[in-house]
Amino acid sequence: MVGQEFTMQLLTDEIDFRIYMKETDAQTKVKRASDYIEAIKERLRGRKTEIGTMLPWPKTHENFEFRKGEVTLWSGQNGHGKSLMTTQIALSLIGQGQKVCIASFEMKPATTMQRAARMWVGLNPFAMAFQEEKGIAMLDDLYEQFGDWTDDFLWLYDQMGTANTDTVIGMVRYCAKVLNIDHVFIDNLAKCVKGEDDYNGQKSFVDEITAVARDYNIHIHLVHHLKKPANEYAIPDKHDNKGSGSITDQVDNVMLVFRNKTKEDDVKANGSFGKNNLDPDHYLLCRKQRNYEGSGEGEPTIKLWFHRDAQQYIAEAGDLPQWFPAWPHVATP
Repeated sequence: MVGQEFTMQLLTDEIDFRIYMKETDAQTKVKRASDYIEAIKERLRGRKTEIGTMLPWPKTHENFEFRKGEVTLWSGQNGHGKSLMTTQIALSLIGQGQKVCIASFEMKPATTMQRAARMWVGLNPFAMAFQEEKGIAMLDDLYEQFGDWTDDFLWLYDQMGTANTDTVIGMVRYCAKVLNIDHVFIDNLAKCVKGEDDYNGQKSFVDEITAVARDYNIHIHLVHHLKKPANEYAIPDKHDNKGSGSITDQVDNVMLVFRNKTKEDDVKANGSFGKNNLDPDHYLLCRKQRNYEGSGEGEPTIKLWFHRDAQQYIAEAGDLPQWFPAWPHVATP
């Protein structure tokens, strides 16, 4: 048109088109955001029928779940019940139809099984009632039932002490590929590297297990120690984990097991008249849940009480031990 100038955007020979002629792998991964809408819709539809795996206590089911392809870090101070807690979690997962392997590098398999059997039975095998012939026969029968219940659902890795990193990774892959296991428990991180000060080794190992969990669509539970606290009565934080600070960044979920020493001291001194008598015995503190999509609190503080005879953590003071073959778990019959 007369009196108007047009500015044209020309593709000139000054542009080197050769660099775009060969499509690279990186280029194929650059996609429109809208390409993922169908995948999101499928995922949401799938969640309606997908059976999630939960913590043992119904009061937590709106707030936390174990998702496939993730790693959960279980941390706590020495003597605060990390291994006991994860054993109960493992039994609960079996009750939910999950296949589990426990790799404890601090405990012989027979000891792990003895602890698990006591939880499952819900009784103290050292009580006087079970020291006589009739009581012994009753326990024998219950333990046989427990063994049958674990068949094809529970495996134990027979290795104590420091383990070779590559061997542990290979064991996890074997569990996933050959045994079709859903959850692997590794107790603990320090036994899988050169030492507690091997920060690079820790980071590398956690990198590898997160990749294995993702690639094989399994859930890996990693037990770890917290730093020695200046005050053992203080509730810990996820940044109190020993070793590399990157560990909590690498994993998907962080659970802290805390034993309420304040209550213990008060009860010892004052019995049922202590001012802390009604407080929980333990706290399970969720301090990270990366992919939570529920409607509840994504990082809950869970109050638990300890049933000494059954060696179980229970949801409320006075509750009976849980019966793991039933899901949701009911009281031990």
